[in-house]
Amino acid sequence: EMKKSTEITVGEAFNLFLRKCKIKNLSDYTILAYQKKLAEFIEMMGADTPVSDIDSNAIDDYILELRERDISDVTIATLMRHLRAFVYYCQECGYIKNFKVTVPRAEKKIKETYTNEELEVLLSSPDTNKCSFSEYKTWVFENYLLGTGNRLSTALNVKIKDVDFDNNVLRLSKTKNRKQQIIPLSNTLAIILKQYLEIRGGKPDDYLFCNEYGEKASDRTYQQLVRRYNIKRNINRTSIHCFRHTFAKNWVLANGDIARLKTILGHS
Repeated sequence: EMKKSTEITVGEAFNLFLRKCKIKNLSDYTILAYQKKLAEFIEMMGADTPVSDIDSNAIDDYILELRERDISDVTIATLMRHLRAFVYYCQECGYIKNFKVTVPRAEKKIKETYTNEELEVLLSSPDTNKCSFSEYKTWVFENYLLGTGNRLSTALNVKIKDVDFDNNVLRLSKTKNRKQQIIPLSNTLAIILKQYLEIRGGKPDDYLFCNEYGEKASDRTYQQLVRRYNIKRNINRTSIHCFRHTFAKNWVLANGDIARLKTILGHS
């Protein structure tokens, strides 16, 4: 049965939706994304408005408002995917009448990648007798990113014990979609990591790439390290995620199998 509209507000429905996300064991990162990306829609509707006011007209108004503010198609599509999850939750609970939410099509831009010339500069080994440990560590990290295609959050969760030199594989336990993964470790990267671990030391339970106190590093720390390292080498492209796109591009150019690429990137 439909609940009476006076019974539940937009804000209350949204809190119940977030609670449901926690019950479904979605990652904190995902739940935070819902909170951020839906905040404006909730504000536009008014948190105290009856939830039954959410209908296809309200959704269309929201899209038009975003368009007027020159927000890109790709961003609008992302916002709408998050909104659709909330709206369908309200429909399942019987708070609002059923209607379809369509995500507007977005022209996807071609993902930026590092050029081969840039990679040659970035990956050429620094002089370990002269350079700082932090610069050396960043060089190792960039080799790691290019050799694994890991997301930043995944890379920073890898522990020393996850690097299996005997079988030349990496065990990834913390990935964005929570799947445990085993991915190949190339000989080139294995050599670099072995040398790095000899210099760095550390126990099996320590993080492979840690902060200066040996603890889990923040995303921002490594973003800054990579930024400084690249700019010092006159390379203005400094995105960490760009290594992931480059990994995928190079895999395809080397006639790699797409099904394996999908698995390595952890895409469902």
